[in-house]
Amino acid sequence: MKIAVVVQRYGADISGGAELHARFIAERLSSRLDVRVLTTCARDHTTWRDEFPAGLDDVNGVPVERFSVSRQRDRRDFDVRSRRVFLRLHTLQEELDWLDSEGPVSPTLLSRLRRSREEFDFVLLFCVRYYLAYYGARSIPGRAVLVPTAEREPALGLALFQPIFRGVRAIMYNSFEERATIHAVSNNEHVPGVVVGVSSNIPTGVDPARARTKFGLSRPFLVYVGRIEAAKGCAELFDFFDRFTRVSDRPLDLVLIGTAVLPIPAHPRIRHLGFVDDQDKFDVIAAAEALVMPSYYESLSMVALEAWALGRPVLANGRCDVLRGQCIRSNAGLYYDNISDFMAAIDRLLGDPPLAAALGHNGRDFFARDYSWPVIERKYLDMFDRLASERAPHRMEPLPGWFARRRPVVPAAADVLAGLPEGPSLQFQNPAEVSA
Repeated sequence: MKIAVVVQRYGADISGGAELHARFIAERLSSRLDVRVLTTCARDHTTWRDEFPAGLDDVNGVPVERFSVSRQRDRRDFDVRSRRVFLRLHTLQEELDWLDSEGPVSPTLLSRLRRSREEFDFVLLFCVRYYLAYYGARSIPGRAVLVPTAEREPALGLALFQPIFRGVRAIMYNSFEERATIHAVSNNEHVPGVVVGVSSNIPTGVDPARARTKFGLSRPFLVYVGRIEAAKGCAELFDFFDRFTRVSDRPLDLVLIGTAVLPIPAHPRIRHLGFVDDQDKFDVIAAAEALVMPSYYESLSMVALEAWALGRPVLANGRCDVLRGQCIRSNAGLYYDNISDFMAAIDRLLGDPPLAAALGHNGRDFFARDYSWPVIERKYLDMFDRLASERAPHRMEPLPGWFARRRPVVPAAADVLAGLPEGPSLQFQNPAEVSA
């Protein structure tokens, strides 16, 4: 069986959540299937500027075809268009223009996909909100398997994505919350789908003492791993942590790993280690009292799974349905809705070592049971086998005509999202689950 993986960026040194997810899946499936990646020449998602050479490449043994991006991203134009479709009554054409503005626009990649209708049995399309996944699904709907990586953010309320959710062959969801939200916004329960997520490559020989020595981490600390930006809740995290240090005499630091987009406060208890290699990252997580996940929007959170794999508890933003749901299902983390919750959770983790140890133990079991690589691979292979035995049951809904696309009748995406059910799903993983 031959599979294509389509994703907006791809490389061993590209660490965005969806991109890393795509690379891990491509590399794991390549031991069982004939896998080829189709991607752009872009490295930076804020510009989509071509940086890799176009043509054939190889990343960790997986063949990669790179295609040029036709234009760089205009951030100001994208912000203006986002406000229009997220906050106002608008037209479907304005949503399509928003999608073009977000990019990455690569006509040559889409042309390659259309020419290869018979070459690939199925095409895994990552990250529904981007141009390539949308037009890729419309190009080859009968072979399209979508990995939406969809967060509960205004873009999910755009009307243009609803036919995609209803028209692909199958959907590989990251969480029960993501699936519930997509079902609610698109009524796509008839599309085969499974909650699968992704695993991680945990190195052997993780050593917390090595991290403490190398980085001079002499006090207990919380660790944050990821892009340091407001959209990930980091501004609120800095505020909450500063307020905690002002009223608590606990000797606790906050350690940050990742690239800083948001200015980091000059605070004696906040340490920024910058970008570190995987071994250092896992060593630091293992040395932490807990991983803190302040993000408002997640479709899974790979780093939370990594912390649980290492037996560390997670302190998560409870206003993110996915993080809250994962903490409940794993029984391996605490969550907060406000500053009082945040302070109380830290006091509980630091003041009750048996509880922290139990949460870590539960997290390790949760990762092994639901997110180990054999579990993830089996769900993909079972879905491909199922689809190969069935005829494509329906066609993608066509786009409306020229005049219909320009009628200002589409509600603000934020209003659509606000009308959807909220809260964590209390469903639990079944490794054999593939829902119709």
